[in-house]
Amino acid sequence: MEAIISPEIRLPGFRFHPTEEELVNYYLKETALGKNLYCDIIGFLNIYNHYPWDLPGMAKIGEREWYFFVQRDTRGGHGGKKPNRTTERGYWKATGSDRQIRRLTEPKIIMGLRKTLVFYTGKAPNGNRTDWVMNEYRLSDTSILREDIVLCKIYRKATSLRVLEQRAEEHALSSYVAQNNNITMPLPLQHHDYGTDMVEADSDEHGPSSYSAWTTMTECFTHYGH
Repeated sequence: MEAIISPEIRLPGFRFHPTEEELVNYYLKETALGKNLYCDIIGFLNIYNHYPWDLPGMAKIGEREWYFFVQRDTRGGHGGKKPNRTTERGYWKATGSDRQIRRLTEPKIIMGLRKTLVFYTGKAPNGNRTDWVMNEYRLSDTSILREDIVLCKIYRKATSLRVLEQRAEEHALSSYVAQNNNITMPLPLQHHDYGTDMVEADSDEHGPSSYSAWTTMTECFTHYGH
């Protein structure tokens, strides 16, 4: 019997906002066990064949968060099999430690794990960080599974006003430099990494250095523009 789409999904106002427990203990577990879900909401896709900004159009449902089942692609490594998360022109890099997903009514039971990754364009380890993020969910007990799959939630972090201003100044200065070949790009602009982890955008990590680079760009642009 094939999975069908529930009629209420087509109704105006329907939103798909499952909890992490529901994602792991129902959608991922039931699918990994080979069972057919009543609602065909999350589809299978090899997300590593695509740019993250193309994925929203490939999801079956979602507005700001998009979900996919992904077959785990592993390769040999020093520690055994390691998931391959590289793409044609970028890679997903893990950030922080895995988070345990526990059952709400029985906190001692660990149902699965969540790994957070950020997409970088280019080649590791010198890629350029983007604001596309993935939460990869996997089951803690894989011995009973028929398929080695994970559930991935893709979303884009909001961009702070400061970072938008930095990008605008960088674009304006780069355009001006392109038209005036005798102007040298200021060093802070050449070497500063405009990281897009917006939660930390105003922290000590990004604040002073980004402000210094932005100030330098503004002064340089003003100087050569007048």
